Amino acid sequence: MLITVIIPCYNEKKTISKIVEKIISLKNINLQVIVVDDFSNDGTREILKENISKKVDKIIYHEKNRGKGAAIKSSIDSIKGNIIIIQDADLEYDPLDYYNLIKPFNDQNTKVVYGSRVLGRKDSKKSSLIQKYRIFGNYLLTKFSNFINNQKLTDAHTCYKVFDKDVFFKLDIKEDDFAFCPEVTTKLSNIKQSITEVPISYDGREIKDGKKIRFSDAIKAVKVIIKYKFFNNII
Repeated sequence: MLITVIIPCYNEKKTISKIVEKIISLKNINLQVIVVDDFSNDGTREILKENISKKVDKIIYHEKNRGKGAAIKSSIDSIKGNIIIIQDADLEYDPLDYYNLIKPFNDQNTKVVYGSRVLGRKDSKKSSLIQKYRIFGNYLLTKFSNFINNQKLTDAHTCYKVFDKDVFFKLDIKEDDFAFCPEVTTKLSNIKQSITEVPISYDGREIKDGKKIRFSDAIKAVKVIIKYKFFNNII
């Protein structure tokens, strides 16, 4: 089984080398690693060219900032793996969880796996007020997504979305930004594709540390869920 890891990256000079090292150091797993730089301007590009280009299978450079979904779409022609994992370029998500994320695919009926930040979670540190609002916001968005899409997910907006290649290409991704997440979840509902969830570790960061998702992305997520659930046939 070949696993393609797609890493959308924008202004992550502090973490991009560390996350790539974590991925390529994984044992007993066959990986293709694709990094898509979304027009970083903080020195990330120089790190990719000088230190990372020989360690990964491919680096794609955008000529303007286009968003996470656009970065994922840019990688599509280069995908060789049977299974596709979406990986953020920061250190919030731990690649050691890949083993648990791909294990369900041993069952041929499993086609999509989400890594849940909720299942089995035990907080070892106090969350800031901003983090608490973010957790509550994710809870509400997941509840809304479940209601519209008739799903029972605990974490619809997790980064760790893992797809069988055939299902991934069937989704025909359109959104360019963080709306990629609600788009694919809703489209999976539309084709009646079940989603398996497994627990993952998660170390959330603050905006001051480089977190990019904002409240406006939550508002757009609601619009995108409605868009692809009720207007998908005319898009």
